Amino acid sequence: MDQLLQCAVGHPGSRHLHSWEAPGPGPDHHHGSCTDLQRNLPRAIFISIPLVTFVYVFANVAYVTAMSPQELLASNAVAVTFGEKLLGVMVWIMPISVALSTFGGVNGSLFTSSRLFFAGAREGHLPSVLAMIHVKRCTPIPALLFTCISTLLMLVTGDIYTLINYVGFINYLFYGVTVAGQIVLRWKKPDINRPIKVNLLFPIVYLLFWAFLLVFSLWSEPVVCGIGLAIMLTGVPVYFLGVYWKHKPRCFNKFIELLTLVSQKMCVVVYPKGDEDQKLEERNQDVEQQQPICHPPASKDKDAVEP
Repeated sequence: MDQLLQCAVGHPGSRHLHSWEAPGPGPDHHHGSCTDLQRNLPRAIFISIPLVTFVYVFANVAYVTAMSPQELLASNAVAVTFGEKLLGVMVWIMPISVALSTFGGVNGSLFTSSRLFFAGAREGHLPSVLAMIHVKRCTPIPALLFTCISTLLMLVTGDIYTLINYVGFINYLFYGVTVAGQIVLRWKKPDINRPIKVNLLFPIVYLLFWAFLLVFSLWSEPVVCGIGLAIMLTGVPVYFLGVYWKHKPRCFNKFIELLTLVSQKMCVVVYPKGDEDQKLEERNQDVEQQQPICHPPASKDKDAVEP
């Protein structure tokens, strides 16, 4: 995560300090050129995906081997039921393992979800305070707090399974849209810099499976999918209010400025420094070092008046 943050920080434009807008991908926007990331990210993907697939497949094989189909359907926690049948006195291992696995998933979601808000604010689609990081720890604290508040609001619902269905459908829908965007960009902008480039066969195969599962979900659970789409469309008014509407009233801008200032003081956050600002500071330091410490006094001959 430290490499990802260092390779994707924004630009601290002064005109964006107290506004809805945030620094965009201009000439000072640092998209990331870390060679270690270009080498380690594909390696992590190629190692983790086969490993996780192996574990999941053989775990399900173990469940099906030890339990009947009726037991699988009647169990609320298949892994716990599996442990009760086979582990005996060591049955307590399964609930702890499930809790640790859930904690790991939540930990990863916290990093990725907050980064989505951070990147959206940096592009000007969310209030600019969400694009700020802590002055010492370099963590996007406002984005993390925003993720926490939105998560608590979603937990207000009484039925957790309905919430899982809503969130799962929306996430799955955006996964496909994101992968489709990769194909569109490869077609419309073939010459842009791509630090990591994959064969188009992978996104095309993914989109085929994605379309099949999406149509199946719409056919089997039309009400849940419809409510999920309605929840997703609630972001349209926010887009028109914050992004599309350019000439906002002064009271609205004052409120955003006050909110940004208070958030900066409470969280001790600022905009990350871009490459151009770092170069400018280094250039100024070099100029100061090249200047003499003391200037020689003016010559008396220059002050004398010729007769």
